Amino acid sequence: MVNEFLIRLGTFFTLIGVCLIILFSVTYIGNAPDFKYFFLGLISMVIGWRLSRRKAPPPPSVRFAYIRKMRENSKKRPEEGKEGKKEEE
Repeated sequence: MVNEFLIRLGTFFTLIGVCLIILFSVTYIGNAPDFKYFFLGLISMVIGWRLSRRKAPPPPSVRFAYIRKMRENSKKRPEEGKEGKKEEE
């Protein structure tokens, strides 16, 4: 099992990175750009992304299970019909 704390820590670092990039944007608009916010934001976002992508993949969706089942059944029926015709001849 993936350590849940690391995933949450990754989300935290990503959020801090976004805030630092926004802070850099504000200083840039104010004609006094402070690039340490930009670089710290980028580094923080990369660390956060690396930590949070350890998350387990989501389980398969059962949203369209009925449609998938109908599609599989419709594929089986023509095959069964062809086999039945061959046996009759």
